[in-house]
Amino acid sequence: MLKKVHTDKAPQAIGPYSQAVICGNMLYTSGQIAINPASGEVEATDIEGQTKQVMENLAAVLAEAGTSFDNVIKTTCFLKEMSDFAAFNKIYGETFTGKPARSCVAVKTLPKDVLVEVEVIAIIA
Repeated sequence: MLKKVHTDKAPQAIGPYSQAVICGNMLYTSGQIAINPASGEVEATDIEGQTKQVMENLAAVLAEAGTSFDNVIKTTCFLKEMSDFAAFNKIYGETFTGKPARSCVAVKTLPKDVLVEVEVIAIIA
């Protein structure tokens, strides 16, 4: 049985999908982008600011599901520009101290023309 996860502390889905879904003891998040949930807007214009907002959004979804960054086993990261990798990776490394498996790719465009999007798979402990 699937359970949909929803929190007002992360941006609302901008399409026909859930912020995350729980299946058994696993959490699968949708990609989080740098929308500030309070304003509903992308406020940061640089990779550092956007990455920090993405991590705050992911933290809110993880908390709502009853888990945390410590239980993330896989991330998929999308960057608009691979030249932003070092700056992104610094903040990513400060957040994901458990070093989950990761894929990181550059993509042509992301929703709302953001610079970064991250989705995670986590265990609900």
